[in-house]
Amino acid sequence: MTLDLSNIKGYLFDLDGTVYIEKDPIPGAIEALNRLRARGLPLRMTTNTTTRSRATLYRKLVELGLPIREDEVYPVIRAAQDYLRRLGSPRCHLLLTDDPAKDFAEFPKDDVNPEIILIGDVGKYWDYKLVQQIFNLVMNGAEMVALHKGRYWQTESGLQVDTGCFIAGLEFVTSKTATVIGKPSKSFFQLVLDDIGLQPHEVAMVGDDIINDVKGAQDAGIPGILVRTGKYRKEMVERSGVMPDLVIDSVADLA
Repeated sequence: MTLDLSNIKGYLFDLDGTVYIEKDPIPGAIEALNRLRARGLPLRMTTNTTTRSRATLYRKLVELGLPIREDEVYPVIRAAQDYLRRLGSPRCHLLLTDDPAKDFAEFPKDDVNPEIILIGDVGKYWDYKLVQQIFNLVMNGAEMVALHKGRYWQTESGLQVDTGCFIAGLEFVTSKTATVIGKPSKSFFQLVLDDIGLQPHEVAMVGDDIINDVKGAQDAGIPGILVRTGKYRKEMVERSGVMPDLVIDSVADLA
Protein backbone atom coordinates (compact mmCIF):
# COMPACT_ATOMS: atom_id res chain seq x y z
CA MET A 1 0.00 0.00 0.00
CA THR A 2 1.02 3.61 -0.47
CA LEU A 3 0.31 6.37 2.02
CA ASP A 4 0.07 9.98 0.87
CA LEU A 5 2.24 11.74 3.43
CA SER A 6 1.05 15.16 2.27
CA ASN A 7 -2.18 14.54 4.20
CA ILE A 8 -0.41 13.75 7.47
CA LYS A 9 -0.55 16.54 10.06
CA GLY A 10 1.50 14.87 12.81
CA TYR A 11 3.67 11.85 13.52
CA LEU A 12 3.90 9.25 16.27
CA PHE A 13 7.27 7.52 16.55
CA ASP A 14 8.49 4.41 18.23
CA LEU A 15 11.89 5.00 19.80
CA ASP A 16 14.19 2.00 20.22
CA GLY A 17 14.81 0.41 16.83
CA THR A 18 13.14 3.26 14.99
CA VAL A 19 14.85 6.46 16.13
CA TYR A 20 17.83 4.89 17.89
CA ILE A 21 19.32 1.49 18.75
CA GLU A 22 20.75 1.32 22.25
CA LYS A 23 23.49 3.99 22.26
CA ASP A 24 23.28 5.35 18.72
CA PRO A 25 20.68 7.30 16.74
CA ILE A 26 19.53 5.70 13.49
CA PRO A 27 21.55 7.39 10.70
CA GLY A 28 19.56 10.35 9.43
CA ALA A 29 17.04 10.29 12.30
CA ILE A 30 18.11 13.62 13.76
CA GLU A 31 17.89 15.32 10.36
CA ALA A 32 14.48 13.76 9.65
CA LEU A 33 13.02 14.96 12.95
CA ASN A 34 14.40 18.44 12.33
CA ARG A 35 12.82 18.52 8.87
CA LEU A 36 9.42 17.52 10.22
CA ARG A 37 9.68 20.08 13.01
CA ALA A 38 10.62 22.80 10.49
CA ARG A 39 7.34 22.05 8.72
CA GLY A 40 5.46 22.70 11.97
CA LEU A 41 4.27 19.11 12.38
CA PRO A 42 3.59 17.97 15.97
CA LEU A 43 5.51 14.87 17.07
CA ARG A 44 5.05 12.30 19.83
CA MET A 45 7.52 9.63 20.86
CA THR A 46 5.64 6.50 21.93
CA THR A 47 7.57 3.75 23.66
CA ASN A 48 6.92 0.58 25.63
CA THR A 49 10.26 1.00 27.41
CA THR A 50 9.93 0.15 31.12
CA THR A 51 13.59 -0.03 32.14
CA ARG A 52 13.92 3.74 32.63
CA SER A 53 11.93 6.35 34.49
CA ARG A 54 10.41 9.16 32.45
CA ALA A 55 13.17 11.54 33.52
CA THR A 56 15.94 9.05 32.73
CA LEU A 57 14.43 8.24 29.33
CA TYR A 58 14.27 11.89 28.35
CA ARG A 59 17.85 12.43 29.53
CA LYS A 60 18.95 9.57 27.27
CA LEU A 61 17.24 11.19 24.27
CA VAL A 62 18.98 14.47 24.99
CA GLU A 63 22.36 12.73 25.33
CA LEU A 64 21.79 11.07 21.94
CA GLY A 65 21.32 14.53 20.44
CA LEU A 66 17.74 13.87 19.35
CA PRO A 67 15.72 17.10 18.84
CA ILE A 68 12.85 16.07 21.09
CA ARG A 69 11.09 18.13 23.77
CA GLU A 70 10.16 16.52 27.06
CA ASP A 71 6.44 17.12 26.47
CA GLU A 72 6.70 15.19 23.19
CA VAL A 73 7.68 11.95 24.93
CA TYR A 74 4.71 9.67 25.71
CA PRO A 75 6.08 6.50 27.33
CA VAL A 76 3.94 3.63 28.56
CA ILE A 77 4.82 4.65 32.13
CA ARG A 78 2.86 7.88 31.66
CA ALA A 79 -0.17 5.90 30.44
CA ALA A 80 0.13 3.50 33.38
CA GLN A 81 0.17 6.38 35.87
CA ASP A 82 -3.06 7.71 34.34
CA TYR A 83 -4.64 4.24 34.43
CA LEU A 84 -3.83 3.66 38.11
CA ARG A 85 -5.10 7.13 39.06
CA ARG A 86 -8.42 6.36 37.39
CA LEU A 87 -8.64 3.23 39.57
CA GLY A 88 -8.31 5.41 42.67
CA SER A 89 -4.70 4.67 43.66
CA PRO A 90 -4.91 0.90 44.30
CA ARG A 91 -2.42 -1.05 46.39
CA CYS A 92 0.35 -2.13 44.05
CA HIS A 93 3.10 -4.71 43.88
CA LEU A 94 5.66 -3.22 41.48
CA LEU A 95 7.53 -5.62 39.26
CA LEU A 96 9.96 -2.95 38.10
CA THR A 97 13.59 -2.05 38.60
CA ASP A 98 14.42 0.81 40.97
CA ASP A 99 14.58 3.66 38.44
CA PRO A 100 11.15 3.31 36.77
CA ALA A 101 9.61 2.38 40.12
CA LYS A 102 10.23 6.00 41.20
CA ASP A 103 7.46 7.10 38.83
CA PHE A 104 4.91 5.12 40.87
CA ALA A 105 5.87 6.40 44.32
CA GLU A 106 2.43 8.04 44.70
CA PHE A 107 0.67 4.67 44.79
CA PRO A 108 0.50 2.60 48.01
CA LYS A 109 2.89 -0.35 47.92
CA ASP A 110 1.72 -3.77 49.05
CA ASP A 111 3.87 -6.83 48.37
CA VAL A 112 1.69 -9.20 50.44
CA ASN A 113 -1.92 -8.57 49.41
CA PRO A 114 -1.88 -6.15 46.46
CA GLU A 115 -4.84 -5.23 44.31
CA ILE A 116 -2.60 -4.71 41.28
CA ILE A 117 0.61 -6.35 40.12
CA LEU A 118 2.27 -3.85 37.80
CA ILE A 119 4.53 -5.83 35.48
CA GLY A 120 7.41 -4.26 33.62
CA ASP A 121 10.80 -5.45 32.46
CA VAL A 122 13.02 -6.81 35.23
CA GLY A 123 15.52 -8.48 32.91
CA LYS A 124 17.77 -11.04 34.59
CA TYR A 125 15.52 -11.19 37.66
CA TRP A 126 12.91 -13.25 35.82
CA ASP A 127 13.15 -16.79 37.18
CA TYR A 128 10.94 -19.63 38.40
CA LYS A 129 10.77 -18.21 41.94
CA LEU A 130 9.52 -14.83 40.69
CA VAL A 131 6.91 -16.43 38.41
CA GLN A 132 5.69 -18.56 41.33
CA GLN A 133 5.41 -15.47 43.53
CA ILE A 134 3.27 -13.64 40.97
CA PHE A 135 1.17 -16.77 40.46
CA ASN A 136 0.43 -16.90 44.19
CA LEU A 137 -0.56 -13.24 44.33
CA VAL A 138 -2.86 -13.57 41.32
CA MET A 139 -4.51 -16.69 42.71
CA ASN A 140 -5.08 -14.70 45.91
CA GLY A 141 -7.06 -12.07 43.98
CA ALA A 142 -4.54 -9.60 42.54
CA GLU A 143 -4.99 -8.34 38.98
CA MET A 144 -2.12 -8.33 36.49
CA VAL A 145 -1.46 -5.01 34.74
CA ALA A 146 1.27 -5.36 32.13
CA LEU A 147 3.02 -2.23 30.94
CA HIS A 148 3.39 -4.09 27.66
CA LYS A 149 3.41 -7.61 26.26
CA GLY A 150 6.34 -7.32 23.88
CA ARG A 151 7.75 -10.39 22.15
CA TYR A 152 11.31 -9.20 21.51
CA TRP A 153 13.42 -6.12 20.83
CA GLN A 154 16.59 -5.28 18.94
CA THR A 155 19.95 -5.05 20.70
CA GLU A 156 23.47 -4.62 19.36
CA SER A 157 23.89 -8.40 19.53
CA GLY A 158 20.54 -9.30 17.91
CA LEU A 159 16.95 -9.92 18.97
CA GLN A 160 16.30 -10.22 22.71
CA VAL A 161 13.31 -12.03 24.26
CA ASP A 162 10.91 -9.61 25.94
CA THR A 163 8.54 -9.93 28.91
CA GLY A 164 5.56 -11.02 26.82
CA CYS A 165 6.55 -14.67 27.16
CA PHE A 166 6.31 -14.48 30.96
CA ILE A 167 2.99 -12.64 30.90
CA ALA A 168 1.52 -15.15 28.43
CA GLY A 169 2.70 -17.98 30.70
CA LEU A 170 1.15 -16.38 33.78
CA GLU A 171 -2.13 -15.89 31.92
CA PHE A 172 -2.07 -19.57 30.98
CA VAL A 173 -1.48 -20.92 34.48
CA THR A 174 -3.84 -18.49 36.28
CA SER A 175 -6.60 -18.47 33.62
CA LYS A 176 -6.64 -14.68 34.03
CA THR A 177 -5.98 -12.09 31.35
CA ALA A 178 -3.57 -9.24 32.06
CA THR A 179 -4.60 -5.68 31.27
CA VAL A 180 -2.03 -4.41 28.75
CA ILE A 181 -1.34 -0.68 28.96
CA GLY A 182 1.11 0.02 26.15
CA LYS A 183 1.25 -0.64 22.44
CA PRO A 184 -0.60 -2.25 20.69
CA SER A 185 -3.63 -1.48 22.90
CA LYS A 186 -6.19 0.93 21.42
CA SER A 187 -6.45 2.77 24.72
CA PHE A 188 -2.76 3.70 24.58
CA PHE A 189 -3.04 5.10 21.07
CA GLN A 190 -6.17 7.04 22.05
CA LEU A 191 -4.30 8.65 24.94
CA VAL A 192 -1.55 9.74 22.54
CA LEU A 193 -4.12 11.09 20.06
CA ASP A 194 -5.75 13.09 22.86
CA ASP A 195 -2.33 14.45 23.80
CA ILE A 196 -1.35 15.47 20.27
CA GLY A 197 -4.83 16.86 19.54
CA LEU A 198 -5.39 15.21 16.15
CA GLN A 199 -7.77 12.65 14.65
CA PRO A 200 -6.53 9.13 13.80
CA HIS A 201 -6.44 9.73 10.03
CA GLU A 202 -4.44 12.93 10.53
CA VAL A 203 -1.39 11.21 12.04
CA ALA A 204 0.91 8.35 11.08
CA MET A 205 2.66 5.87 13.35
CA VAL A 206 6.28 5.08 12.46
CA GLY A 207 7.86 1.96 13.94
CA ASP A 208 9.90 -1.20 13.49
CA ASP A 209 7.40 -3.58 15.13
CA ILE A 210 4.76 -4.96 12.76
CA ILE A 211 2.40 -5.85 15.64
CA ASN A 212 2.93 -3.27 18.39
CA ASP A 213 3.49 -0.28 16.11
CA VAL A 214 1.81 -0.95 12.77
CA LYS A 215 -1.11 -3.23 13.63
CA GLY A 216 -1.72 -1.46 16.92
CA ALA A 217 -1.95 1.88 15.14
CA GLN A 218 -4.13 0.52 12.35
CA ASP A 219 -6.55 -1.02 14.87
CA ALA A 220 -6.92 2.49 16.31
CA GLY A 221 -7.58 3.95 12.84
CA ILE A 222 -4.05 5.35 12.45
CA PRO A 223 -1.96 4.66 9.32
CA GLY A 224 1.08 2.54 10.13
CA ILE A 225 4.51 3.08 8.56
CA LEU A 226 7.00 0.23 8.94
CA VAL A 227 10.75 0.94 8.93
CA ARG A 228 13.31 -1.68 7.92
CA THR A 229 15.51 -1.00 10.95
CA GLY A 230 15.63 -2.33 14.51
CA LYS A 231 13.64 -5.55 14.97
CA TYR A 232 12.34 -5.55 11.39
CA ARG A 233 12.65 -8.97 9.78
CA LYS A 234 11.05 -9.57 6.36
CA GLU A 235 10.00 -13.13 7.17
CA MET A 236 8.33 -12.05 10.43
CA VAL A 237 6.37 -9.35 8.63
CA GLU A 238 5.21 -11.84 6.00
CA ARG A 239 4.08 -14.31 8.68
CA SER A 240 2.17 -11.62 10.55
CA GLY A 241 -0.38 -11.10 7.79
CA VAL A 242 -0.32 -7.35 8.54
CA MET A 243 -0.15 -4.95 5.61
CA PRO A 244 1.58 -1.65 6.50
CA ASP A 245 0.28 1.52 4.89
CA LEU A 246 3.84 2.33 3.89
CA VAL A 247 7.23 0.61 4.17
CA ILE A 248 10.44 2.66 4.16
CA ASP A 249 14.08 1.78 4.69
CA SER A 250 14.44 4.01 7.75
CA VAL A 251 13.07 7.06 9.50
CA ALA A 252 15.59 9.08 7.48
CA ASP A 253 13.35 8.61 4.44
CA LEU A 254 10.53 10.69 5.95
CA ALA A 255 9.93 14.29 4.85
